[in-house]
Formats: sequence, structure tokens, C-alpha cells
Amino acid sequence: MPLKVAAFYQFAALPDFRALREPLRARCAELDLKGSVLLAHEGINGTVAGTDEAIDGFIAELKDGPLFGGRLDNLELKFSEAAQMPFQRLKVRLKKEIVTLGDPTVDPTRQVGTYVDAADWNELIAAPDVMVLDTRNAFEVAMGTFEGALDPRIASFGQFREFAARHLDPAKHRRIAMFCTGGIRCEKASAYLLAQGFGEVYHLKGGILRYLEETPQQDSRWRGDCFVFDERVALGHGLHERGQLDAVHE
Repeated sequence: MPLKVAAFYQFAALPDFRALREPLRARCAELDLKGSVLLAHEGINGTVAGTDEAIDGFIAELKDGPLFGGRLDNLELKFSEAAQMPFQRLKVRLKKEIVTLGDPTVDPTRQVGTYVDAADWNELIAAPDVMVLDTRNAFEVAMGTFEGALDPRIASFGQFREFAARHLDPAKHRRIAMFCTGGIRCEKASAYLLAQGFGEVYHLKGGILRYLEETPQQDSRWRGDCFVFDERVALGHGLHERGQLDAVHE
């Protein structure tokens, strides 16, 4: 029986994130989940796999359970399947940031780019005055990207600020449409660019995964596969597995 995989994140104030680690880890272990969950003062980010019932119970805990007390009421969620367990173990880690940009002043709960649904994405990126920007790492871009997208050629998301300083100009790049795997990197990248004076910054809601889930292949402007940080390696349209390796480490 295929396993259910849940990728999730939310920027939310979690000043007690250190105290949340052990009860969250215990709940995941009770449900026999494997995967990776990051906790920080700014929110939660993770991907876990298990049975349908276990995943549904876990998501209910995040959204409505006493542990988070309703603070994860806007969780960005994407579900897919795996033919076999795509993680070796369970990790619940404490971090300074749930996605590392390196600028503590950036807060997507205060300011963020304009969300664009998958159904409206093709029209936006076809506009001649829009720069389409892939915010992922170079090795991810090499596996697949949108037609005409700019590859920043970064080795880690922490290099995005340097890329922006060198190659982006608010006076020249008036409309920017960015995308990433699940949406989380774009939340921070769009918040950062807006703080730097860029006027119109858009990002693909739910990321590439939501686009591949909802967009018919014949209408797609995506080319290649979407790298994921687990042993499935990459997903294609419909979020179907495209390959496996012995191990893939974040």
C-alpha cells in the first residue's frame, strides 16, 4: 500500500518552539511517522510520511490540537504518495530559521509578495514585462524549471541576498514572478525584495508541487522534474515519483 507524504509549513510566532520539540517528536513517533520537521521562533517547516490515517492524525494535531493551540491555522499543505518509505528516520530539529535567508528583519507575516494560484501562473509568466525567477539551488534547477526562468545559480538559499544585490534592480525589474518547490523560500524572498524597494513581486502559491498537482500536463509550462528532499528524488506531473536513489540528504 502506498504511503502518504505531507509537506507543510507556516510562518507563525512560536516563542515556545524549544518546548514544542519533544512533545511533537513523541507524537510523530506514536504515529510511526518518518521525515524531517524544523521548528523555529518564526514557524514550522517539514515533510513526513506514514499511513493515510497517521498523516491525517498528525495534520489534525498541528491545526487543531492543544500543542500549537490554534497557531497553525494557515498551514500550507501538499500531499503526495510514495511507493515505499522515503525517509530513513524521524528528525525534529530546532533552527534559527525554518528556511535560512540570513536576514532576521525579514518577516513574511508582516509583508509578503502577491500569491498567484497555479491556474493563473501561466498567464503571468507569459507577460513580456515579467521576470520569472527560480529561487532554488542550482542543482534543483538543473533537474527542471519553468520555460524562460532565470537561474540565480546559487548553492544555497542563503546566497539569495547576494544574488539580488548583484543582479536585480528595482528600477529595471518592476515585475518579478518567483517560484520554489513548495512556496516557503518564495515567502521569504518576496518579503526581502519588497523591503528592498521592488514594486511588484509575485510568487506561485503552493510552489511547483501545487502547480504539478493541479495543472494538466498538456497546459504545463514546466519542463523536467521537480527535485524533492527525500528518497523519491523527483516528482513529475500529478506528483508521481520519477526516480529513487539509495539516499538523499538535505
